[in-house]
Amino acid sequence: MTATTTAARPASTAVVEHFDVLIVGAGISGVGAAYHLGQQCPNKSYVVLEALESFGGTWLTHKYPGIRSDSDLYTFGYRFKPWVTAPIATAEEINKYMGEVIDENDLARHIRYKHKIVHAEWSSKDNLWTIDAVRTDTDEKLRFTANFMFMCQGYYRHNKGYTPEWPGMGDYQGKIVHPQTWPEDLVYKGKRVLVIGSGATAATLVPAIAGDCEHVTLLQRSPTYFIPGRNENELYNTLVELDIDPMWIHEIVRRKVLYDQAVFTRRAIEESDTVRDELLAGVRAFLGPDYPVEKDFTPSYRPWRQRIAFIPDGDLFQGINAGKADVVTDEIDRFTAKGILLKSGKELEADIIITATGFNLNVLGDIDFVIDNKPLVFSDTVTYRGMMFTGVPNLVWVMGYFRASWTLRTELVADFVCKLLNDMDRRGAKRVVPQLRDDEKDMKLGPWMDPENFNPGYLMRGMHLMPKRGDKPEWEHSQDYWAEKDSIPSINLDDGRLRFE
Repeated sequence: MTATTTAARPASTAVVEHFDVLIVGAGISGVGAAYHLGQQCPNKSYVVLEALESFGGTWLTHKYPGIRSDSDLYTFGYRFKPWVTAPIATAEEINKYMGEVIDENDLARHIRYKHKIVHAEWSSKDNLWTIDAVRTDTDEKLRFTANFMFMCQGYYRHNKGYTPEWPGMGDYQGKIVHPQTWPEDLVYKGKRVLVIGSGATAATLVPAIAGDCEHVTLLQRSPTYFIPGRNENELYNTLVELDIDPMWIHEIVRRKVLYDQAVFTRRAIEESDTVRDELLAGVRAFLGPDYPVEKDFTPSYRPWRQRIAFIPDGDLFQGINAGKADVVTDEIDRFTAKGILLKSGKELEADIIITATGFNLNVLGDIDFVIDNKPLVFSDTVTYRGMMFTGVPNLVWVMGYFRASWTLRTELVADFVCKLLNDMDRRGAKRVVPQLRDDEKDMKLGPWMDPENFNPGYLMRGMHLMPKRGDKPEWEHSQDYWAEKDSIPSINLDDGRLRFE
């Protein structure tokens, strides 16, 4: 049976199934976690519960035209399986790659699709998680127990994207669409389309539909930094021509990409004005000296304070040059029957309005968590290295990077989980709980992410839901892969920050 056809196994409330580890989610994180758990902890039983009908997560739910990665696949792909095509890939290509990982490593038998977890309760008496789930296709109630929970469900709600409430939305006579819930029957050919937003989604959508639409307008309140470039890697091409082993190519190219990213990230902080000028010069190279780049493509924040979207082959700018698309930088006053009235007084008429305005952050899948009969409030906890939480036993969460590929942290965290589980076996420990040491109990706490470090809207809107961070590296998610690639593998499990019982 192939990964793409694997069905959820039937289960019954009369039988409680037990596993050593329960992995939540079969997206890029969950599939990676399953692989590493099987490789590094072969004696552990595990199951992957996925609410959707198949694997893929983001790459399954997002159906809007042109959906693609905005990270290179040499680092977004897994370290153990070479990526062998262009660095910026479509959702279809990424899902194919993930399906191959599942098939090649016999992971399908561990995955249960259409299993939505609604409740998870920890008992210190039994050192056990009890997990209640529902089959989304039959409404059948299911129960599992597990010694350890590995949360790989992502960080946003898949069923509904974020759309602000603007005045007059009910007056609009056209169709309003969010890219996250793109209708399969949406007809945009020959239509006037208005895309609200300025991030990677908007930059992907506009060139993907511009050729079919009468016209596309990208409306943004404030600009985003873009990096236009060729969708290919010259080093990769050279190594292929030299007939180097694919695994060697994968590792060499990954290291080169990561080296270049480290240099760029450092420069974005230390030489922000110079980097800004370089980024804008890249845009001007496509749009020409007469285009008002300062108005439409110059953000108010320094580079890398929010994500920088890669524009493969400059396709967004090519659409602008061809007259099929344009950019308007202004604020919305209200919706009208025909479109949107801007605060400048100009009205933009459109047959379809697409709100590429982000998503809704959630914490640990919006699952109802209980610890020893007490509801768990995650915002009352302090994060241990961005992956565990004070007072929460036997649970690890994958939260990836925003300045580097998500998968890089997925694999670092998976390595840590396997190290932790094997260490617990050696100790004879049944549970592990993060705790502040005596010398850290008066430590200054702050929000999950320092807004001076990284401050996109989707994160700021949901910050109140997130755990707190401390002022020491052990109590924060630094977003720094280049530090964590060394610090996470060398974690001292005996430094007093993890209590084993």
